[in-house]
Amino acid sequence: MASTRRPWFMRCLFFIVCMALLFVQLLPLDTVPKVWAAPELVVVVTFAWVLRRPEYAPPILIALIFLLADLLVQRPPGLWAALVLLGSETLRNRAPGLRDLTFPVEWLTVSTTLVIMTLGYRIILGITVVDQAPLGLSLIQLVMTLIAYPLVVLVTQTVFGVRKMAPGDVDAGRQHI
Repeated sequence: MASTRRPWFMRCLFFIVCMALLFVQLLPLDTVPKVWAAPELVVVVTFAWVLRRPEYAPPILIALIFLLADLLVQRPPGLWAALVLLGSETLRNRAPGLRDLTFPVEWLTVSTTLVIMTLGYRIILGITVVDQAPLGLSLIQLVMTLIAYPLVVLVTQTVFGVRKMAPGDVDAGRQHI
């Protein structure tokens, strides 16, 4: 019974963590325009959870969180949500292969995914002639996000206990890994 509750508890925890990060992102802590952009912490939390325990971050929950985020931070509704969903599903499919590899390989895989997502976002906005942030600001945010990933993984593992599956672990379908 407890083993069936854990995935649901962790899904709720994932949702709460993402909403808390989004809430902090929306707080008006400084009214002066900044020359740098904060990292996309909700994205790296999502990627960290998807690579460690895919069953804790189901695709529908990811789509809903990022659609809500698009609406709250006034991005084009659904575009970033779709790109994050595609990126997270790509990483979810690669998670079994990354399980046995070192952290730098995982970080490189996440970095590549984030770069492709950011380029895709800017290209689509450019094609549709939608105003977008300056390229320099977008690059700063991308670099900050890539730098934040190892810290988010550390917090994810130590505070929330979301670790990579090891051989012999049982997944949500009660199948041995």
